[in-house]
Amino acid sequence: MGESLWIIDASAREMLLFAGVGLLLGGIDDLLVDLVYIGHRIRHGGRARLTLATLPLPRNAGRIAVFVAAWDEVAVIGGMLTTALDRYDHDNYRIYVGAYPNDRGTIDAVAAVAERDPRIRLVIGPRDGPTTKADCLNTLWHALCRDDLRDGAGTNLPTKAIVLHDAEDVVHAQELRVFDSLIEQYDVIQLPVLPLVHCGARLVSGHYADEFAESHAKQIVVRTALGAAMPLAGTGCAIAPAVLAMIAQARGGDPFDATSLTEDYELGLRLAELGARGIFARVATDDAGTVVAVRAYFPCTLGGSVRQKTRWMMGIALAGWDRTGWGRPRAVADHWMRMRDRRAPLAVVILAVGYLAVPIWLLSLLMHGQADGASPYANGAYPIAFWLLVANGALLAWRLIVRMIFTGRSYGMREAIWALPRFLVGNLVSLIAAPRAVIVYIGMLRGAAPVWDKTRHEFPDLPPDDVVTVNDSGLAAAAR
Repeated sequence: MGESLWIIDASAREMLLFAGVGLLLGGIDDLLVDLVYIGHRIRHGGRARLTLATLPLPRNAGRIAVFVAAWDEVAVIGGMLTTALDRYDHDNYRIYVGAYPNDRGTIDAVAAVAERDPRIRLVIGPRDGPTTKADCLNTLWHALCRDDLRDGAGTNLPTKAIVLHDAEDVVHAQELRVFDSLIEQYDVIQLPVLPLVHCGARLVSGHYADEFAESHAKQIVVRTALGAAMPLAGTGCAIAPAVLAMIAQARGGDPFDATSLTEDYELGLRLAELGARGIFARVATDDAGTVVAVRAYFPCTLGGSVRQKTRWMMGIALAGWDRTGWGRPRAVADHWMRMRDRRAPLAVVILAVGYLAVPIWLLSLLMHGQADGASPYANGAYPIAFWLLVANGALLAWRLIVRMIFTGRSYGMREAIWALPRFLVGNLVSLIAAPRAVIVYIGMLRGAAPVWDKTRHEFPDLPPDDVVTVNDSGLAAAAR
């Protein structure tokens, strides 16, 4: 028993130290972001907020093109398009929907809406699906270019902005008005994304609400404040056609990289490298603080969430690292943010070791209690482990408080309380997704073609006017 006990003690000690140091470094990294955000809010707290009432009126006319890439979206695309047509408060827009020749269900659903409204443009790509979302978006880009050449008689392009949306999105009525105004000052505009919480899957679907509430109200604010590149969310964003045309010219005609599974993230970095001016726009719609945002159901099952997180982790932290590299040599803030983007696989390893170390540590205590009644962790035998535990406990408490605050600001107190158990759900999803991401990445390194590993989507059953939006004060308000 002595040798076995020594092995268990050594394993517990080394695993606890490894996990403790790793969690400490990650916690300090997160704390620095929080401190930068707090400093930014103190410094700019008195600045007037951007609201629909103060939004500059557009000076130049032009159509807004909305791109929606769709593969096997028969369950949601009809409702999404009908809702968008009912809600959009804008006089000049066209929705381009990309479909595949072997996806008859999606084609028929889009065609049914297009027959009723000419602002829907169904574009069927030349290849069977699934390919990648970026490949589908390229098909829409070429269709838009053909339309612009025809409508503009080969001179000025009539399209003013290109907006990206997903097939399951609930659009905001005023978003095109925001894009129409700000695209005259900026090349790239990103709206907040606020996931809907599925009542039947509050833990899994809700953890996206917690993550985006913090990401799109704090982390992206810090990125832009520090001058780092702003990655796009792939939905609720508008891009000036001229900058996309620059990228397309450099890539042989396609602005979106068809070999990427996270084309939105990479596009944001690429646009920043080109000097495109971007803004993360939190535009208030009323005095209560309700903001113009994109709403959607994210995966509500563990399997669907794992597939989505696998794609994100592989595309950003693994393959994305190979593809995008680092920023300019002296762009310290950009290096920091890219490092944070790519730390997910290592963070999962540290987390897994930490979870595994706990039962081994408990087993060690139990065996020592039965053998000699003395624990090697008692009487300060391992002081560094004790202080790591204290420091990481304090950082975890701070992390949970911050998460609850941001969830509460966007979704109210009830969801803020749910954010506590959902923190563990998010960790579980990441733990399962990480090895899958590594396997997919190894397959890509060995020549496997990237495939659109999409998840099943759901569109809200509520009438469009009953879809709830949220505001910065945590008060719910009906979308109008």
